[in-house]
Amino acid sequence: MTQGYRLTASTGIHKGDREYQQDQVALLSHPRVNGCVLAVVADGMGGRSGGRKASDQVMMSARQLFERFAPENDSPTVLLEQLVREAHLVIKLTAISAEQEPHSTLAAFLIMPHGECHWMHTGDSRIYHFHEGQLIKRTLDHSYVQALVERGEISEDEANNHPQSNILVGCLGTEAEPPMGRHQIGRLRPGDALMACSDGVWHYFTPAELGSVLAGLSPREATEFLIDKARQRARGGGDNLSLVIVRVEALAAPSASPLAKGLAGKA
Repeated sequence: MTQGYRLTASTGIHKGDREYQQDQVALLSHPRVNGCVLAVVADGMGGRSGGRKASDQVMMSARQLFERFAPENDSPTVLLEQLVREAHLVIKLTAISAEQEPHSTLAAFLIMPHGECHWMHTGDSRIYHFHEGQLIKRTLDHSYVQALVERGEISEDEANNHPQSNILVGCLGTEAEPPMGRHQIGRLRPGDALMACSDGVWHYFTPAELGSVLAGLSPREATEFLIDKARQRARGGGDNLSLVIVRVEALAAPSASPLAKGLAGKA
């Protein structure tokens, strides 16, 4: 890509209608390399302290691994696989010394300095990729109802309102190895938007609605709008909400560097 661009971004988190917060979200800029960004969402499960311990472990693993990551030499895919495996192991070890059974989802995307993007997820926290408001791709949940959709037994709309929509078939901290949903975007373009979020957010919106919001509002405004609207639609029964939005915007100056330094508009 010859045209320069910059990243604008925002994170948001709210406990919704729950008594306590088990979600965690992070948007990390690489400590040594400009334009390298890691976004992570974790939805913890397993009782009040158990779920929070699990999502905390995801964030701790993410920060430690990203600190050691060398974008010029290391593999982005290997980093994300290490994040899944390390967080999974630490959560399982935490369960040994706790009365709870901590588990967590994970949705993470890594943007490299020249615009390449890799993502990884396990569980039902999602990642969406839009271009100019149109859905390009999203993750497929590791859940019971997603399996029903893939077998053609129910529709996407029916899945959203299915009474067993909260049953996961894979996540971090279980006895079984966690599934890893992988995807790579060869080069991000101006007009692209990425969002990672927990089910407390995506459950209340169609992809078309999400695309419209991300195209029409700044990341900070979109974050606030989606949290407020999800809470309204939940009608007092909403889950924890967490999300991170990164938008790719064209630079006006043609002589600018390929990637603007750092992040603008981080909430």
